[in-house]
Amino acid sequence: MPDWDDIFTKRGKVFTNPHQDMERLTRIFKDSGVQRVLDLGCGTGRHLLFFSKKGFDVYGLDGSLKGLEIAKNWLDEENLSAKLTHQRIDQKFPYENDFFDVVISIQVIHHNLMKEILFSVKEIERVLKPKGFIFITVPFLQAFNVNKWELKKVEKRTYIPQSGPEEGLPHHFFTIAELKRVFSAFELLEIYIDKTNHRAILGTKK
Repeated sequence: MPDWDDIFTKRGKVFTNPHQDMERLTRIFKDSGVQRVLDLGCGTGRHLLFFSKKGFDVYGLDGSLKGLEIAKNWLDEENLSAKLTHQRIDQKFPYENDFFDVVISIQVIHHNLMKEILFSVKEIERVLKPKGFIFITVPFLQAFNVNKWELKKVEKRTYIPQSGPEEGLPHHFFTIAELKRVFSAFELLEIYIDKTNHRAILGTKK
């Protein structure tokens, strides 16, 4: 079974361009006085660079040492900075309560069983300031190539691909109703399908 270190070693940065809605979100964040941003599951750093260039105080957390190594080198090449932490997202985050103005997590939190996902969401809630923003994207099953990836069901709406580039990595597929339940501590301002065919949510902590 591969892990993200294997994937990043073989494929490098994997993603280089920021999510297509980040420019729009930046305007919303700046209008709200946002300063401190956490990229949860930052991978090789595309959003660390994006937000650092925009002048935010940027933090990144990821379970892959290889991903963080690539991210640090990329930041150094661009003379940018971010505070990086090597840790899985299903462990207690190494940040104080109410520390961040924004937590983003792009195509990350679904890579777990539901018990661990719920823990991660509680940690997002804990480290985010009241009225702080979340922007999170996850896949949905109807848009997934089920036959190509040979999905094996391991719990309700959670599958492990038996082939493909993410073979062996859990994938939980949220319904809209489930997203509303899991993120009940947040006012969900937007729920939509983005240009990468993932479901995106923008919300604020209640």
